[in-house]
Amino acid sequence: MSRLDSFIRRMSAQRDCLNAAPTLIAHVHGPVLELGLGNGRTFDHLRGLFPDREIFVFDRVLTAHPDCVPDAAHFFLGELEETLPRAAARLGRTCALAHADLGSGRPERDARTVAVLGPGLESLVRPGGVILSDQRLDRPAFAPLPLPPGVAEGRYHLYRVSV
Repeated sequence: MSRLDSFIRRMSAQRDCLNAAPTLIAHVHGPVLELGLGNGRTFDHLRGLFPDREIFVFDRVLTAHPDCVPDAAHFFLGELEETLPRAAARLGRTCALAHADLGSGRPERDARTVAVLGPGLESLVRPGGVILSDQRLDRPAFAPLPLPPGVAEGRYHLYRVSV
């Protein structure tokens, strides 16, 4: 498969998982987290899916399209090792949904990211909440959920936080 076809499949899987999220968290109160702002496309999509929820965004650098930049009160700028603990201190374990699109395609770097991401999300996403991730997160408190139809196993990951 070409890199273009792989990218298209990943983006389609991401969109399909995001579109399933409102139903998955319909009865779970709390804000939404977007980890990996990038250009802001997913943040923009989340704003449409969750117009009545606060959305907190994380990224190492701000490179998003001007229309897709969160206000300062909803933006955590810096490395995950710093921003996730700051967010946990501020928000507690109140979040209903977290979407993490942080993969680099480099296994060693992604393993370091996952090592920080898993515990960080555990401190932010409430029991019953959902995590969508481009990276596999093996944590006892994260129960895998079925993927939407058409999303290949391993292309994206959905979890329900249990405790």
